[in-house]
Amino acid sequence: MNRYTVTSDLRFNDISVHRSSAAQRCDWHVVAWRRRVIQASLFLFTAIFAAGLQAAENISVLGNKPRWDVLEHYQQTITRDEFAHLINDVYGTHGFAPDLIEIENDSARILMNRDAQKFFTLRFGGTEERKLVPRLWRPAKSLPSAERNKPLSGLRIALDPGHLGGNWAKMEERWFQVGESKPVQEGDLTLCVARLLATRLRDLGAKVSFVRSADEPTTGKRPDDFRELARKILIKNGVPQPRAEVLDSTDPEKEKTIRWQSEILFYRYSEIRRRAALVNFKLHPDLVLCLHFNAEGWGDPTSPMLTDTNHFHLLVNGSYLPEELEFDDQRFEMIRRLLGRAYDEELPLADTIALAMSRETGLPPYAYPTTNSTTKVGTSGYVYARNLLATRLYRCPVVYCEPYVMNSNDVFARIQAGDYEGTRSINGVERKSIFREYADSVTNGLIEYYSKARGRGD
Repeated sequence: MNRYTVTSDLRFNDISVHRSSAAQRCDWHVVAWRRRVIQASLFLFTAIFAAGLQAAENISVLGNKPRWDVLEHYQQTITRDEFAHLINDVYGTHGFAPDLIEIENDSARILMNRDAQKFFTLRFGGTEERKLVPRLWRPAKSLPSAERNKPLSGLRIALDPGHLGGNWAKMEERWFQVGESKPVQEGDLTLCVARLLATRLRDLGAKVSFVRSADEPTTGKRPDDFRELARKILIKNGVPQPRAEVLDSTDPEKEKTIRWQSEILFYRYSEIRRRAALVNFKLHPDLVLCLHFNAEGWGDPTSPMLTDTNHFHLLVNGSYLPEELEFDDQRFEMIRRLLGRAYDEELPLADTIALAMSRETGLPPYAYPTTNSTTKVGTSGYVYARNLLATRLYRCPVVYCEPYVMNSNDVFARIQAGDYEGTRSINGVERKSIFREYADSVTNGLIEYYSKARGRGD
């Protein structure tokens, strides 16, 4: 599921997001659930200040101090019109405080720290004399011509199976079970897809790496490592004597416990930030594919509600909330991503994959119930811009896939059927394994995009 919504990464967006209670478990996109999530996530909103860390900086939860000097490498690499378009139509679509980013004729003034009144000046380049964009990833047009019958030859792809699965699935609230059936655990489903997808992509010449390759965290931290920070967060936010443990999974007050907060700090913030470090400093891919499954509200995970609703959508980075841009690190990360021009590559790629998935699955596009957190982009009708922690921190194009509603009657039956070759009759219809359908559709989109876009020169 997509879920990076938060708030402090203010939508808990930063990471996929917050968990609702078992009784109210819901898709992160459902409005009523989101209100609960945002309310709960307010406990993390001032986490850095609560912990007494980096008090002079306005930093997101577990965030890093911005290195504004890095932006010097991007001087004169973008024109004024390009910068204004990306700010107004992609990244800052919900507006922001006027002192954060001021666009002038020859430069942009970007706030580094409001208390100190420090600003970074970005100088624009002209249409003809722009400098090359410094980056480690390679756009399709700069790749050499493909090898015969290997349209993805040389392309570096990192697969990021969403969530953890295994013994962590219940903690993540990415788990439900119908009667005695096999439990549905999103982290296990995405890992299955990633393994199938890796084989297909390697056969086509791609160099494939895994951001997560097992049902274990990539971070070395665990919830207990965050208990003291969680306690300080709760005290700062009006819970003077926070309860240590969650006594009942259906307790509406569980977000006020040290255990609940420390778990979120572990599996959302710490885990995703560790994955970002792997992507940026070890794997250096040309593209990251974040693999997820979606869901509608299922209520009690031990007696979940199934639905006939089924759909899919894809996400790229953008559509920052005004509150998110108040954080110095998020503002820096947005500007760095904008200047790296990942959007120029990831949007047409996402559109192409979306259309391939549409042909393969026959599913309609998901329609967000509110435009307060997203902006519809592209031409396929399936792609939204949204500020998620992973899509913001990974310093290369990222396509974030959200196909299928796990608790729909059709998808649930297909998940229970497991993986298999060929087709089987599922609810009276001959169907591929849902995992192979997912992997095949993404593969087809990649083949189509890179066959057309690569090797055209810089």
